[in-house]
Amino acid sequence: MHPIHVLLVDDHAVVRKGIRDFLAEDPEIRVIAEAADGGEAWALLTRQQPDVAVLDIRMPGLSGIELTKRIKAHYPQVRVLILTAYDDEPYVFALLRAGADGYILKTADSGELIRAVKTVAAGKAVLDAEIAPKVIAGLTGAGSLEPLSDRELDVLRGVAKGWTNREIGQRLGISDRTVQGHLANIFGKLHVASRTEAVTVALQQGLITLEDTQP
Repeated sequence: MHPIHVLLVDDHAVVRKGIRDFLAEDPEIRVIAEAADGGEAWALLTRQQPDVAVLDIRMPGLSGIELTKRIKAHYPQVRVLILTAYDDEPYVFALLRAGADGYILKTADSGELIRAVKTVAAGKAVLDAEIAPKVIAGLTGAGSLEPLSDRELDVLRGVAKGWTNREIGQRLGISDRTVQGHLANIFGKLHVASRTEAVTVALQQGLITLEDTQP
């Protein structure tokens, strides 16, 4: 397998160098391009599509939120990992709703950053340990949720394991389109806008367990 190709986006050159040096510690990860702002990052994405885009939030031009929305709309196979100093709830929820696959703080050490890149590249979600309680607390007040059907729970467990729609369909004996339909129902019932949010809410509500997130 080829190394995980990473696009690194941060408006501070010193910060980019530090992140790049961290990622260089692992031979399974390769930074293939860097950008100092969202617009430059978008131009790079149209020419070469990385496996993972590591983004800051506040940047000149396109913000991390807007860039995440564009990536997910046009290149949904590219995984998005937010690496930022901001742990404010509005930022966290805005990025999750935009489709971010992971959100970690710049206080993370090299091992945490490497694990986060590998985790999102494998199709799973990552939330910084400092952020997760805020997300759970914010979602607790979302009100009562409509119950999921047995098949929807099966699909949700597949999402929690990081499986693609095709992999879920193959294991359940249903089509990709049917999986997508179940996902739409799940998002609606859980009041979420991304796979990461769906898994977070499901864990908080006890619909799935941490064991369900293991491959």
